[in-house]
Amino acid sequence: MQKPSKAGSNSVTPAKRGRPFGSTTGSGGSGGGASSSAAAGDLGSAASLFGPSLQVYSNLVDENSKRIVLALQSGLKSELTWALNAITVLSFKEKDDLRRDSVPLCKIPGLLDAILQVVDDWRDIAISRDYTKPERLRSLGTSVLLSGFGNEDAAIPSSDTLASPGGSTRAAEDPISLKRKCPVGWWFDEDGLFNLDEEGRAEKQLCAIAASNIIRNFSFMPENETIMVQHRHCLETIFQCLEDQNTEDDELITNMLETLVNLAPVLDLRILSSPKPSFIKMNEKRAVEAIMGMLGSSIKAWHCAAAELIGRLIINPDNESFLLPFIPQIHKRLVDLMSLQAIDAQAAAVGALYNLTEVNMDCRLKLASERWAVDRLIKIVRVHTVPEVCRKAAMILESLVSESQNRQMLMAHETTFVEILMADGKYSETFARILYELTAKPNSKISSARAVWGNVS
Repeated sequence: MQKPSKAGSNSVTPAKRGRPFGSTTGSGGSGGGASSSAAAGDLGSAASLFGPSLQVYSNLVDENSKRIVLALQSGLKSELTWALNAITVLSFKEKDDLRRDSVPLCKIPGLLDAILQVVDDWRDIAISRDYTKPERLRSLGTSVLLSGFGNEDAAIPSSDTLASPGGSTRAAEDPISLKRKCPVGWWFDEDGLFNLDEEGRAEKQLCAIAASNIIRNFSFMPENETIMVQHRHCLETIFQCLEDQNTEDDELITNMLETLVNLAPVLDLRILSSPKPSFIKMNEKRAVEAIMGMLGSSIKAWHCAAAELIGRLIINPDNESFLLPFIPQIHKRLVDLMSLQAIDAQAAAVGALYNLTEVNMDCRLKLASERWAVDRLIKIVRVHTVPEVCRKAAMILESLVSESQNRQMLMAHETTFVEILMADGKYSETFARILYELTAKPNSKISSARAVWGNVS
């Protein structure tokens, strides 16, 4: 019997994490719904400029690779919109998708740099329009009032006014008030050539979000992983966006975080201190602090992704030295996530702890001493609906009991372990080993007569 197509089925294909509904690979029902909703909306709105509804020829990259890069670098609205739309469609590829028209980064030289430039153009203007001018130390001409070395805004002891080069005049300002609309210079006082209005800023922001979505799509392709993890400017831009989670656009932050999660298994944080050119001066400590900021976020998608990111980063031994100083804070936050009702948050926390307990003895000792850690792991084994999460939680308990310093603490849960052993056959073998470790080891403080799960001497 022929299997029904996606377009003819009534079930809706679940969207990928961080991706809007309707953007899956199905070209029938879901794709048609997305295009119809876009057509029903305001055609002049900025959101209608981007999306997978644009039809792109399969040989577009071969014939227009240089034009795509130049269009991204030009900054012209029409060229930039065309390039972003084309690359968005060509970069989208599900993990099980066998499309031939997906574009790897290695196929277009300079494409990643051009896309990052679009993000940088937005971040360069995404500062507050009112900011306090920093004070400069006057080191020359201290006895002269007008020297041009730091006191150009100081009040002049006369009733004269300063004339701007354009012919206008302005009264002397109070030195206490150092508020400026934009960086120093009279030409920045008015909106014009050097400033964007609100519509222009919105367009720049939308282009940056579209560029971040392209970067995220590229990170799903295995052939792009090596290029992206060795591109220092790309990683620095991602981590800097995570640092600005309180001020930056939420969708841009989500795309960058998803990119980092996809690249984490092959990511080496030491590249941030490599001799490669640096544009942001990002280092390993700042990068981990940015991840910790995302882990502490109240947004579920962010702290779940951050927990998964930490669990993937710690697999690489070269990243251990950068993450180990933050282990106490990581353990505390992951234990808090296990107390949430969301099963995906619990799964992300257990997955990260599963990898962290395999690092060294110190991680196991610190986790066992964390308040509520053992209780919440036991609760997840009992009530969680995903068998793989329950299995990992049981394996974490087994790792904790392997350390002799933890056995006295875990002995208080012996009755609970016995109940799980008798009630659930799926994890009976794991909890039998846990009980054996607790009671049958020679260095156990409990009398050997109580070792009912091991050999009684």
